[in-house]
Amino acid sequence: MSYLMPHLNTGWAVDQAILSEEDRVVVLRFGHDYDPTCMQMDEVLYGIAELVKNYAVIYLVDISEVPDFNTMYELYDPCTVMFFFRNKHIMIDLGTGNNNKINWAIPDKQEMIDIVETIYRGARKGRGLVVSPKDYSTKYRY
Repeated sequence: MSYLMPHLNTGWAVDQAILSEEDRVVVLRFGHDYDPTCMQMDEVLYGIAELVKNYAVIYLVDISEVPDFNTMYELYDPCTVMFFFRNKHIMIDLGTGNNNKINWAIPDKQEMIDIVETIYRGARKGRGLVVSPKDYSTKYRY
């Protein structure tokens, strides 16, 4: 579904997307369109794009086409989702230890909507770190 989502093809376009959005969360998916993890994440992001359009905007960034942010944001994973609000990187505590980004595919659309909504509500209050509505500290339920 990545071909239906807006792509940012230059570092300048990514900067402008983050800078120009005043009252919505900017969700950036860094990765490759052909990666299976990204395909799964893109499917979810495309499914929620219309539902969250009032408080979030979603863009896709190819990390080999736009390598400017790879070292700055430590984009070494095949698929990475990051959140920005009013030109500020919003961190989210998912219980995984890495609060900067989501680096796995979230298969459930409602979970992703909840995460984006939580980030929006926290960021509107001026928080730089929000706590996820679900704890992802254990990937497998025992």
